[in-house]
This record gives sequence, C-alpha cells and structure tokens, in this order.
Amino acid sequence: MTATTTAPKPQGFNPRSLLSLNLLLIFVPIAILAKLLGWNDLVVFITAGLAIIPLSEWLGHATEIVATRTGPKIGGLINATLGNAAELIITFFALRAGLIDLVRASIVGSILGNLLLVLGFSVLVGGLKNGIQRFERRAASTNSTMVILAFLILAIPSAFDPALLASIDAGRRELFFSEGIAVIMIILYAMFMTYALRSPQPDMLEDSAEAAKEVIEEEGQPAVNIWPAILILALATIGIVFMSEALVGAVEPVAHSIGLSQFFVGIIIVPLIGNVAEHLVAVRVAYKNRMDLSMSISLGSSLQVALFVAPVLVFISLLFPQKLLLVFNGYELLALATASVVAAQVSQDGESNWLEGVQLLTLYAVLALAFFLLPSVTGTSIH
Repeated sequence: MTATTTAPKPQGFNPRSLLSLNLLLIFVPIAILAKLLGWNDLVVFITAGLAIIPLSEWLGHATEIVATRTGPKIGGLINATLGNAAELIITFFALRAGLIDLVRASIVGSILGNLLLVLGFSVLVGGLKNGIQRFERRAASTNSTMVILAFLILAIPSAFDPALLASIDAGRRELFFSEGIAVIMIILYAMFMTYALRSPQPDMLEDSAEAAKEVIEEEGQPAVNIWPAILILALATIGIVFMSEALVGAVEPVAHSIGLSQFFVGIIIVPLIGNVAEHLVAVRVAYKNRMDLSMSISLGSSLQVALFVAPVLVFISLLFPQKLLLVFNGYELLALATASVVAAQVSQDGESNWLEGVQLLTLYAVLALAFFLLPSVTGTSIH
C-alpha cells in the first residue's frame, strides 16, 4: 500500500486485543466527575487525555470493520478519511476556545510525531527483530516526495506573510491567502486519493482494507455485522467529543501551573494523546515484519494531517472569532523541514534498518528538548 493514506489497523474488532487499552476506559467516568465537580485542572487534563486513548482505539477498530464490509477501495477511502478523527475533534474545541497557537502547534506536532517518533520506533523495533526490512520502493518514493511537497506548501504562506503585513488590508489578504492555499491543498489531497483509488497497483488503497481482512481471518475472528461497528463508532466519537472539551478547557491553567508553554503542549502532548493508539499499531506491524503497512501508517497519517486536516481547520475556524492562518513560526518550519527531509531519505531506498530508527528518534528527541526549553512562542492570528 502506498502511504498516501492512513492504513487501517491490521486487527479485527476483538475486545481481547484491546484489553490493555480498555483498562484506560476507567478514566472516562473519572474525567466526567472531575469536570462536573470542579476538581483540579491537572486532574481533568490527565484523566481526559488518558480517556481519549482507548476511545480513539475503539474508533479506529470500528472504522476498520466498516471499511472491510464496504469493499477494498471504498474501505481504504473510509480509513483515510477517518484516520485522524480524534485529533480533528480535539483541535476543533481548541479553535472554539481561541487557542490558535496550540492548534497550529498540534498540526506541526502531529506531522513530526508520525515522521520521526512513529516511523523511528517502527524502524528500530522492526530492525532489531527482523534485521534489514524491505518495502515497496516505488510507493515509498512517491510518498516521500509528497511529504516534502506538503512541507513546502505549508511554508509558502509563512514566507510571504511579512510582505502581506505591510499592506493596508493585511488581515483580509492573510486570511484570503490561507483560504486559497487550503482549497489547493484539499484539491491536491483529492487528486492523490483519486489516483490511489484508480491505480491498478496492488499496493494502493485497496490493500489497506484487504490487509485488515487478512489478519482478521488469520486470527480466526468471526465476521462482525456492520451495524454494531457503526454504533461503536458513534459512541466512541461522542466520548471523544466530551473528553476533548474537558481536555482543551484545562490546557491553559495546566500549562501555567506546571510551567509548560502552550506551544509545547500543542506540539508534543496533544498529538501524542490523539494518535497514540495508531502509533502502537505502526510499531506492532513493523515488529511482525510488515514494513510496508507500518510505513503507510506513518507517512500516510502525516500527509493526511498536512493536506486534509490543516486546511479543513482553516475553514472550521471561520465559525469562530479568531481565524486560523497557515502561517507558522520559524521554529515550526525548521522542525518540519528537517523531519520531512530525513524521513524522505530513510524511506526512498526501499529498505530500513534499526540504526535509521535511532536516527529518526534522535532528531525527535532534540526537537522535543528544544520545544520544552522554549519559553513562549506566539504565532500569527486574526482577531
């Protein structure tokens, strides 16, 4: 499968396979009580964040079942569309709360997390277990090119912004530019998805749904009716909505009380909370020597955030007083540039080893340390 989309998790809808994460569901009622009873904001933030993890896992598994029952190509499209649903919900509430800098940081953090942290751990664990791992070079080359292209598209508004600020109607020009870029990015993503759907290659979207079916059959799990899966998907989404609202509401007081910048919370913590379940899956399939699928999860999710989630958030922000601009600060752009180049280099040759995983993780650790020590970063927003 090419990494143009987020691959489904290669497991069936089996509660036993989710046992370890299911234990975290206890934090759902705790977070609700903490919110309703006005407990300490740190307690609300931690419990809500922990509750989102198993809910996002159930959301992913329900999506997978719906995908496997709708045919391989449509199934792959469903997985691609709902791959970052949890993070999209979190950032929606952040936009509603006016936390524009946090939203921008979370976009960058999600891309960094997938390109460096997830891919790094996957390559490291898979390499230690299986030695040199090989994957489809042609698909990896296509996706690595798309990763660099996505970075360049995100960087262009930031480069032109100082000139736009010099104009009389700077606010209108900035917003129009971000909206125009967002439309172009969504069109590009749609064209990429169309190519994946129509491609005769076996490693396109259809492989994502077929991979899920194969593993379900390998584990001997019975077929699951689509309607229970849809019900679980709806309930998990509702749960994530409530937990995200509690999480976002506690971000500012928690960041202030423990001495973290809103920027660090957005670029490191929020992406981890929204994507940790998917991250674990990428590492797991790499351990099983299915590096093609692991690579598609990592790169595909990064592309989806950059080309779909980010522009969608631009238009969602129009519902609120503060608008989201695709204007990133220099630290974010530097991080995106280094991550996209290094990840592209690792994925282009069609093989990986554990040392490359160490290299990716080292870069992520350096960036995380820099963001932790950075006292405050303020982006550009229209009020």
